[in-house]
Amino acid sequence: MSWNTFLKAHWEVIAASDMFTVELWLGRTLVRYHVLFAIELATRRVQILGIIPEPNGSWMEQIARNATDGIDGFLLGKRYLITDRDPRFTKEFRSILKASGVRVVRTPPRSPNLNAFAERFVRLIKEECLSRMIFFSERQLRTAVKQFVEHYHRERNHQGLDNRLIDASAGTAHGGEIVVRESRLGGLLNHYRRAA
Repeated sequence: MSWNTFLKAHWEVIAASDMFTVELWLGRTLVRYHVLFAIELATRRVQILGIIPEPNGSWMEQIARNATDGIDGFLLGKRYLITDRDPRFTKEFRSILKASGVRVVRTPPRSPNLNAFAERFVRLIKEECLSRMIFFSERQLRTAVKQFVEHYHRERNHQGLDNRLIDASAGTAHGGEIVVRESRLGGLLNHYRRAA
């Protein structure tokens, strides 16, 4: 079965996960933080699973338990999780997911196109937000990531979803003549809507 056929056949039950790094200026040193996230392929909904300077096996195991929680885990109802071959996706991490009914599909080495949705989100958050800021604390980083994810879900149109919003419940006013600009992170992230 080709990769494209696999994705189309299992669209609703597939999520993907990846990790990217951001450097923080703490005092006189740069500290690299790792941001782990998951994305639902069908809806493009993203959840930040964790932000930490040095991810280790026990932290990844806890993330796996949180993501597969029977009440509000992000992977609830999912059968497949696409990851790359990062050694941080440990055997224990994969076995916790497997015990919850989620099969980890690891992409072949040097094939980022097979995890294209996750890779696209990484490019997007870095280009539109994180690469334009200097972070002096973990709190600043967490705030920026949280604000971007809210913007991504509620205010940013997605071409892969026919230019719809992921979370349209935020409501958009139609019919007004006045266009209002709203922004996040001091004007770094902007969106426009018609006033009611």
